[in-house]
Amino acid sequence: MAVTDPLGDMLTRIRNGQRAKKDSVISPASKLRLHVLEVLQREGYIRGFSEDATGQHPQLRIELKYFEGQPAIKHVARVSKPGRRVYSGSKELPVVRNGLGITIVSTPRGVLSDAEARAANVGGEVLAEVF
Repeated sequence: MAVTDPLGDMLTRIRNGQRAKKDSVISPASKLRLHVLEVLQREGYIRGFSEDATGQHPQLRIELKYFEGQPAIKHVARVSKPGRRVYSGSKELPVVRNGLGITIVSTPRGVLSDAEARAANVGGEVLAEVF
């Protein structure tokens, strides 16, 4: 069955994996997913990830992170969906939990967190929010 929202699928795999206390989850690879994982790793929400191209289709192994038995990601949600795209300028980027969370934004300079996008003074499509 075809997946209509690949990024939403990966975020759901992460959410489900953490609820099941898994060490890692596997997701099909794509450039967008790879860039989103880089942001999550930079911001400290996942331990890391690795690409596995040994099979017929390349996959990403995502190493989940826990702190004192609790998942590092309390909430992860897709903001811009295939049926309703959400765009924001650099000055109007949403603040998640008074700055305790991040918003992942796809900008002309690549996929960035909201703080990085504000510093670079660029806006774009708001992909997801994480805290």
